[in-house]
Amino acid sequence: MVPGEELLNGLEPITSRRNPLVKRLRQLHDARGRREEGLILLEGTHLLQEVLRLQLHPRDLLVTPAWLEAHPALVGALPQGWERRLVSEEVLEAVATTRQPDGVVLTLPPPTPAQDAPAPFVLALDGLQDPGNLGTLMRTALAAGVGALWLGDGADPFQPKVLRASAGAALALPLRRGSRLELEQWLAAAAAAGWQVVVTLLPGAGPLPPQPYWQLDWTRPTVLLLGNEGAGISPALAALASQRVTIPHSPAVESLNVAVAAAPLLLERLRQRAGT
Repeated sequence: MVPGEELLNGLEPITSRRNPLVKRLRQLHDARGRREEGLILLEGTHLLQEVLRLQLHPRDLLVTPAWLEAHPALVGALPQGWERRLVSEEVLEAVATTRQPDGVVLTLPPPTPAQDAPAPFVLALDGLQDPGNLGTLMRTALAAGVGALWLGDGADPFQPKVLRASAGAALALPLRRGSRLELEQWLAAAAAAGWQVVVTLLPGAGPLPPQPYWQLDWTRPTVLLLGNEGAGISPALAALASQRVTIPHSPAVESLNVAVAAAPLLLERLRQRAGT
């Protein structure tokens, strides 16, 4: 018997790519399938560990014999009641979006949308398109103690590429997603409540030079608004900003990648709170 196989409810391994379960899970590769099924697809051991840490409850768990043999301690930590299936390497490859999956995939209902930020610090993104950028921003935001992420249009935060790039942060970070108009309403409400809305500008941009980001008081209730990789922040949203900052850098490059630029901005609040 394969180690851990007794935990798989005595079901026969799935070896055919034509199995109905395979077809259903492949639908989670695109946004329409995720909406219709009410599930997201997670791939890899690290994301499984994050699900366990956050005490979330997957709908399906597919593992290969090789993965079971390589992770006896993790197999023993799996709660009773999870729907588990043993599958062949070929079946797992058909379900996963990665070329060489590491032996485990699972499905999960998407996290409940955030209502109020538990900490007075929000990252708002206007139409961010690149899944890698979005996932990286999620990971950095969680590390920086951001209370919530607000998304206006842009990439689906629960597509597999974003989930992998976020290293599980997408499951832990409170998230609210809507249209650009809805994002505008959320920003306006935050400003009316006394929060500062911060945008970044290139050095020397605008009639008045923006202040270096470290001169801003980030310990106040704050929404940091970042824009689309190409077009930047829409004028309607930029008009809501009460603070404009810049990240000084060499003129050898015109601008910084949005995920790179976000890191010092998001972490500056922690530095100021620590008094360093």
